[in-house]
Amino acid sequence: MLQELFAGFDYYSWIVLPIIIFFSRLTDVSLGTLRHVFISKGYRKIVPVLGFFEVLIWIIVVAQVMQNLSNWVCYIAYAGGFATGTYVGLRIEEKLALGLQVVRIITKQNCDILIRELREENYGVTVVDAEGSSGSVKMIFTIVKRKNVKIVIEKIKINNPNAFYSVEDIKDTSQGIFTKTPRFNLLFRKSK
Repeated sequence: MLQELFAGFDYYSWIVLPIIIFFSRLTDVSLGTLRHVFISKGYRKIVPVLGFFEVLIWIIVVAQVMQNLSNWVCYIAYAGGFATGTYVGLRIEEKLALGLQVVRIITKQNCDILIRELREENYGVTVVDAEGSSGSVKMIFTIVKRKNVKIVIEKIKINNPNAFYSVEDIKDTSQGIFTKTPRFNLLFRKSK
């Protein structure tokens, strides 16, 4: 009986095609999200490559949706792929952790150990005497690769647990002291 019910069912149009659309859309939106991130971080050499594949996938998917306008499952797959692709693209970018960030630390406590530990690990550190709302403070600035921010924050929490700190993105720098990491290949080198 069940076989008779599904005998004329179009599996490709109602199951396979929406799955293809979903995963294709997930891929092209993830590429688009990464493309925007790479633009904002100054990695311009990879942007055209990502853009090419993003648009190629998108045009193929749109053509399939337009050929199946009466299939509402394709619409759901298209929208679901977009939403999921945005999430996946942001997660990939988070894992790549590209770029630099400034960690600004303000503390009333003795921060000599924190400063020494940061310098021992080859983080550039600038210390400024300042006046806060409740008296004299030290302001410590260090610019670190985004993937190293958690290490710096752990050092702050261990050595100066009551310190105030903030973290901000930096688009570009000149000069400075940075920890050594392997170089990116040509596609991922920053363009000047």
